[in-house]
Amino acid sequence: MPPALDSGRRLLTASAASSVAGLLAGRLVGGLVGGLSTSLSTTAQAAPAQRGEAVNWPAITLTDGSRVDAGTLRGVATVVVFFDTGCSYCKRHNPRMEQLVRRNPGAPLRVILAAHDRSEAPVRDYLARLAPSLGATLDAAALHAALSERRSVPLTCVIDRHGVLREVIPGEMAEDDVLGLIKWTKT
Repeated sequence: MPPALDSGRRLLTASAASSVAGLLAGRLVGGLVGGLSTSLSTTAQAAPAQRGEAVNWPAITLTDGSRVDAGTLRGVATVVVFFDTGCSYCKRHNPRMEQLVRRNPGAPLRVILAAHDRSEAPVRDYLARLAPSLGATLDAAALHAALSERRSVPLTCVIDRHGVLREVIPGEMAEDDVLGLIKWTKT
């Protein structure tokens, strides 16, 4: 091929590649910006509280039919434990939460178990066997939105008496660590 044609072909190829790259980059950036604005406009809820921030408590219903909201938790340290009735770690962890409550009668403390289960019957059976004095809810999604996006179980979230998120603890806790959560009732 003559040199003039070869260099022209290279120029055309480089120019076409540049145009394609520009088009793709424009679509990628436009897609990202469009996706970002869509996700911002459709996101009605705020992000979960971070440690040291006040919790925006959702209103939830416990399996006994009682309602819990920010007003009912005012002045009370609250421990929320996300769990699943089939989780073996939870079966050891949640009775320790029961001990925390039983060993501290009269303390401004509330423990709420937030079940990932979809059916109330297994949760009621679970409570009767392992944690009869604790309240439980199936409103785990609302509590995750307020406290933590993390979906591991057990997941323990501790809120002090002033409504501030103090701890987010993934996994099973040792008995001494669970009993040590009483400190949040004194702050």
